[in-house]
Amino acid sequence: MQISYLDGPRLRRSLVAACDYAQGQRADLNRINVFPVPDGDTGTNLALTVRAIADRLRGLDDPEVATVADAAAEAAVMGARGNCGMMLSHFLLGFSSSLSRRRRVYADDFGAALTAGVQQLEEALEEPVEGTILTVMRDTAWAANSADTGDFVPLFRHLVEHARSSLARTPELLPVLRTAGVVDAGAKGFVSLLEGVLHLIQGDPIVAVEPSPQGYDALGRVEYPEEEEQYRFCTEALVRGSALPEQAVVRDRLRSMGDSLIVIRAGEVLKVHIHTDEPDDVFDYLRSVGRLATHKAEDMKAQHAAVGRASRGGHVSLARRPVTIVTDSACDLPDEVIRAHGIRVTPLLLVDGETTLRDGIEITATAFHDLLARSPDTLPTTSQPAPADFLESYERAAEDGEELVGVVLGSSLSGTFGSAEAARKRFHGATVHLADSLGASLLQGLLVLKAAELAELATPPAEIVAEVSRIRQRSGILFTVDTFERLIRSGRVGRGRALLGSLMQVKPILGLNAQGVVEPVGRAIGRKRVMQAMMDAVEARVPSAVERVRFGIVHVGCLDIVEPVRESLQARYGRVEMLTAPATPVISTHLGTGAWGIAYMVED
Repeated sequence: MQISYLDGPRLRRSLVAACDYAQGQRADLNRINVFPVPDGDTGTNLALTVRAIADRLRGLDDPEVATVADAAAEAAVMGARGNCGMMLSHFLLGFSSSLSRRRRVYADDFGAALTAGVQQLEEALEEPVEGTILTVMRDTAWAANSADTGDFVPLFRHLVEHARSSLARTPELLPVLRTAGVVDAGAKGFVSLLEGVLHLIQGDPIVAVEPSPQGYDALGRVEYPEEEEQYRFCTEALVRGSALPEQAVVRDRLRSMGDSLIVIRAGEVLKVHIHTDEPDDVFDYLRSVGRLATHKAEDMKAQHAAVGRASRGGHVSLARRPVTIVTDSACDLPDEVIRAHGIRVTPLLLVDGETTLRDGIEITATAFHDLLARSPDTLPTTSQPAPADFLESYERAAEDGEELVGVVLGSSLSGTFGSAEAARKRFHGATVHLADSLGASLLQGLLVLKAAELAELATPPAEIVAEVSRIRQRSGILFTVDTFERLIRSGRVGRGRALLGSLMQVKPILGLNAQGVVEPVGRAIGRKRVMQAMMDAVEARVPSAVERVRFGIVHVGCLDIVEPVRESLQARYGRVEMLTAPATPVISTHLGTGAWGIAYMVED
């Protein structure tokens, strides 16, 4: 077999294979992660980053290599986690830029594309360190440029051989690796990407390898570098905006706030990674330049303690966090938020005849909204996850966390909480703590997000559950529907009452009370007046004097409502944090096209 060029489909298959193989190395990479901080998260961060790339590419069908490379780079930026994810993103941005407008890339000029990726990464780093992923990337690019072949098959064998040799030399360049007796985790992750492509080319199955003995106790042997590591929180953020500052400007502004600083500016997206003691100062600055879409601050010292306990206990699956968060797809959290915080989501089910679709997997909210608009008379049924579905989520989450906290769809609305509880009693991989959100959609989502933030600060699980429950009593969600048809079909509203409301053009405003029960809040005549009525209802529940409040705007096929609602909330509450999302199919099927709502979470 000879492969002289890569076009769009070939590059897509190669990158997906690379990402799938690298994800299988997650646990092994976590166990050897001792640089820049021994917090055991490189494998997880790389897995989440490449999963975002693979998810984006699986549905892409384009003949041009440039389009596929651009999509991979964009997905990497959006899904980047940790130092390794950010560095891989910069590399892919340079790689894709070098392939701009190209339909194919040939084996004899593939090295130029790799070199462009390395140059992009080197220019982005404040203080490049040898013995890391950068070194192995550079050596791989050199090997590609020095190879004398027009065939990708021997070329990738050559690249993998040289990358492995470069990886083996990383302990010679970094004393902390030599002390721990391991190679660099990020660099090993990059090698696994190359190996995944080689497996594809050779026709080998893309499967996870057995964990190697190397590094089982590496994290237990390496002390947290109190003197060298001045900062405690691994801080990351994603900012959106049409007038974002240049990459260098952001770097200059944040340089004094910490170290391990990596900044990516790609179009209308800005991604930041920094180790700091003042994450809120970082977030405040980023809010001043655009819309802060996601942000997190993880206590690296707490992570190191968690993986140290697991290492000393001889656990093969090395937990890297004290707590991992689990939820279900009714939370309506955007994918970028879920990826940023490593939240495990159990899908609810949509049943259409003989077909069962998992929410967010076989069908997305946007796709279902389109279907709902085209076929308004078709009403699929909905189903809660089975206990087995939650068991699977718990098992996956326990790979990352010593203990689990689940924030689940309200027990007054669904049997989902019962399934989560049944699974909790049968699960023995880690202790599971459950919080009843007494809510749905972005009310539940905001509570899940709060739980994730507390977990990243190493808050004990019982305290997370207590705080989520306290906040829930001060929080809620209000929503309105455009027509009563779906509520009638789902049995939520009687036909006579709905007919009267429709004739009078009444738009009901409904809400979830503190017990999680739907109750009428108000009404308005006509679509124009319902906005004012909703804002008045929000203000009655959230006084402008509150110090800490977050909002969520959710809709069913009416994206145009989001910006007016956002502007109205900002006029009343200032530059507060807001999430926006299309409603999950399981919720949308009961509300119908044109429904929308405002969730609020008061943290005072």
